[in-house]
Amino acid sequence: MLAQLAQCEFAVTKSQLASEMMAAELKSYESLSKILETGIEVAKGNIEKSKADLAQAKTVRKNRIEYDVLAKVISEQPDRKETLEQLSTLKSELGNLESTKHQLESRLALRKKQFHVLVTSIHQLQALLDEPDDTESISDDVDMKEVTSDD
Repeated sequence: MLAQLAQCEFAVTKSQLASEMMAAELKSYESLSKILETGIEVAKGNIEKSKADLAQAKTVRKNRIEYDVLAKVISEQPDRKETLEQLSTLKSELGNLESTKHQLESRLALRKKQFHVLVTSIHQLQALLDEPDDTESISDDVDMKEVTSDD
């Protein structure tokens, strides 16, 4: 009977120890579960932060690409000093061309006036030549009279 009693006590002690061990394991699993949940929350936070960093990195990359394109276009253009020099050269050339234009226009006006005088003279000479022959006969008569009076 003592053996059975000892066996029952042993079974009860064994059950108590197993129960305590299961309770300790349950606490361990609960703490491990809390640690895992905390780790999951931290990982979610890290993922969200990484997503934000990725979006920012994409924006920075896009801006750098745009910057490189603009820098390339800008580098192809001459600098301000060269542009101002070209502008001043073109302005001086424009002034020279305008003065040459005025000179040519005044020369053209002079030539027009000279041509007008020439055409007017031609018309007057033509009119003089087209006058009736009466004046020629009068001048012939005058010449004849002079010749006869000299005799």
